[in-house]
Amino acid sequence: MSNAESDLNQASQNNSGQRPPNERQPLSRSLFVGLGVAALLLGVVIYSGIHQRAMAASNLGAATEHAAIAAVNVVEPNSGTALQELVLPGTTQAFIDTPIFARTSGYLKQWYFDIGTHVEKGKLLAVIETPELDQQLGQAQANLKSAQANEKLAEITATRWQNLLKTDSVSKQETDKAVQDLSARQATVESMIADVQRLEQLQSYEKVYAPFSGVITARNTDIGALINAGSGGAQGMATVPQELFHMAAVNRLRIFVSVPEIDSAAAQNGAKAPLTLDEFPGEKFEGTIVRNSDAIDLNSRTLNVEIDIDNRGGRIKPGAYVFVHLKLPDNSKKATSSLIVPANTLLFRSEGLRVGVVRGDHAELVPIKIGRDYGSTVEVVDGLKPADQVIVNPSDSITTGTPVRIDAPQAGGSK
Repeated sequence: MSNAESDLNQASQNNSGQRPPNERQPLSRSLFVGLGVAALLLGVVIYSGIHQRAMAASNLGAATEHAAIAAVNVVEPNSGTALQELVLPGTTQAFIDTPIFARTSGYLKQWYFDIGTHVEKGKLLAVIETPELDQQLGQAQANLKSAQANEKLAEITATRWQNLLKTDSVSKQETDKAVQDLSARQATVESMIADVQRLEQLQSYEKVYAPFSGVITARNTDIGALINAGSGGAQGMATVPQELFHMAAVNRLRIFVSVPEIDSAAAQNGAKAPLTLDEFPGEKFEGTIVRNSDAIDLNSRTLNVEIDIDNRGGRIKPGAYVFVHLKLPDNSKKATSSLIVPANTLLFRSEGLRVGVVRGDHAELVPIKIGRDYGSTVEVVDGLKPADQVIVNPSDSITTGTPVRIDAPQAGGSK
């Protein structure tokens, strides 16, 4: 090739934009480095995503396993030595509580006292109009006068015949007949007198009086209502008794409570029994045990006890819900060995009474024996230890060996 051709080829390559080999080598190295960096970044991203997914799956599994373990609240039993009284629920009753019915039929003319009124014994409560009874009484009185007139005539006739018999002017038979007629007339008069007295007694029931001093707790009738004897309703249905009024003697109240057999020794006649009411927080009322049934009820295994309380101030209403506090006999040996737990820790199973206790990381159902029942708490005399962690409100499905975790410890089972 001639020098001219070589120069021409060189010029042609320069004109086409190609570089010499020593200039292309840095460009290839930069491209390789860029691809390597990109591959490294891609690998990091892929690894990071896979790692995060693996961590999320691991955390989810751990959370699922944690959630599968039942969370429970626990309490530690309290010593029973601090509790020296038995608290039982009761309901106050009026010392006398009486429905007042009508004893005669008619229409209510007037009533004089409404509910909540305190009335004295013998006060007029209502008046009943009895037009039919009044007519019957008038007729009976007229019949009595007629019978008395016939009796008088029979008496005169009998006396006359007896006098004539002395002179043999009349026969003995006729005289006896006149005497017997007098006796029959006298019996008729006595019957008429009894009938008049009966109707007068019924008429006296037109006025309804208070049988004792007390308060009107109900009025079940109104003016113009049809009253039937034995029924105070306006429906006129004698078969469905309904009182005109209801009265209660509230100066003295009585409370009946059922004392458990194990604590029956606390119910001694004459003993004081303080009463508390939610209506009067922090205040106690003095009651007295007046009598008891002196026999244990076979169904409830309790002793029925009556407590009376003076209520002349009228602060406590009949029907009020009260708590009766009975002092328990001193029994320090039993008290130190007993524990107190909340009533909502008990489980009633077919095999007997149980409580759930946390042992390690699982629950264990422990059989217990209870003593006194304090309402919101109970005394456990056997089966628990002071350091046991007793489950509060255990699930019905809980069994021995169920995994559990303690959520939030609570205060002890003090009352």
